[in-house]
Amino acid sequence: MAVNLSMPVLVVDDYKTMIRIIRNLLKQLGFSDVDEAADGTEAFAKMKERGYGLVISDWNMEPMTGYQLLKEVRADENLKPTPFILITAESKTENVIAAKKAGVNNYIVKPFNAATLKSKIEAVIGEF
Repeated sequence: MAVNLSMPVLVVDDYKTMIRIIRNLLKQLGFSDVDEAADGTEAFAKMKERGYGLVISDWNMEPMTGYQLLKEVRADENLKPTPFILITAESKTENVIAAKKAGVNNYIVKPFNAATLKSKIEAVIGEF
């Protein structure tokens, strides 16, 4: 199945520069509909309003972290199937295990480049 590059993608990060970097990488990869949220609370509200084909979220944010957002999404029957990738600066094994248990589809450790982002996305939604 071909990946729909026009599907909406939600990027969640409390750091505007990181959102801009990820947005630019996604555009380079061919995604045309990239939305953003500054934290998990805003992201969850946006997800209830609109169906996203992919969520890429930072782990460390206030007041709701990416990890908490992931747990909220997986607990919501309508949002549960949404592909979800967590990004973090920490590669602690216990974090990776916790994220996997919570239902994350993939995990990216900062810093990363377009090739890494593409391979992580492809592992979740298929090649493009």
